Amino acid sequence: MNPKIIITCAVTGAGDTVGKSPNVPVTPEQIANSALEAAAAGAAVVHCHVREPKTGKGSRRVDLYKDVMERIRAKNKEVIINLTAGMGGDLDVGPGETPMKWGAGTDLVGPVERLLHVAELRPELCTLDCGSLNFGDGNTMVVQTPAQLREQARLIKSYGVKPEMEIFDSGNLWFAKQLCLEGLIDSPPLFQLCLGIPWGAPYDTETMAYQKAQLPKDAIWAAFGIGRNEFPAVAQAVLLGGHVRVGLEDNLWLEKGVHATNGKLVEKAVKIIELLGTKVATPDEARAILQLKPRA
Repeated sequence: MNPKIIITCAVTGAGDTVGKSPNVPVTPEQIANSALEAAAAGAAVVHCHVREPKTGKGSRRVDLYKDVMERIRAKNKEVIINLTAGMGGDLDVGPGETPMKWGAGTDLVGPVERLLHVAELRPELCTLDCGSLNFGDGNTMVVQTPAQLREQARLIKSYGVKPEMEIFDSGNLWFAKQLCLEGLIDSPPLFQLCLGIPWGAPYDTETMAYQKAQLPKDAIWAAFGIGRNEFPAVAQAVLLGGHVRVGLEDNLWLEKGVHATNGKLVEKAVKIIELLGTKVATPDEARAILQLKPRA
């Protein structure tokens, strides 16, 4: 186990969860306040998407990201902000024999446009989804080609931002390692093992252990499971030498029948970490672990 564990809180995500829990934050004010609540509970990193305030749907608007960051920084200058760069890769394939008639859920843009908010706001971390994925049981895919990924990695590096490489399946991990070999990712690389998302890698001990064994020797890594597997994944990641992630992006329930908040999810993760005999990293300790620049 690591002597200090970094907790990331994935605050809101972009999925269809707003109608499933009253606690999923939607507006920039709500997202920022929920991130601050998570930080107060022990999260060293807050991973933020933004949503359209009127509809709750995921958004790529730079002004919304800016609003969230400014609100967080107005009250907390310590917590590490990790902005998603996963939006803009959705392909809603047409039904039946008309696959080229893309559906209304398609939001497919190039590397520069996907990273406009990162280029302008320069968070300490941003995500890099390291491959394509059949997402759910319908016709939706997340599209990330090797050429797109190489360009996104190059751009992120040029912005001075550290990428958190999100791994949804073993092929994603293989290509992420290739990015490292090509010098597009600086050492130490940061990996997030994303388990249990249909139809990527399943959540189970064997899968997490396998992926951990495939990581580069200098890798820093975390893992999470979605839904009911969120807290087992916290314990398993700690025991395997990783860091952890919780949050309403991944799980809406604190326990059966009890809607979670981000603060309560982080508090429960802290308890698990401490019961296992290790400690939670502060934001500045997390910066040292991740080899980020110290706060100004």
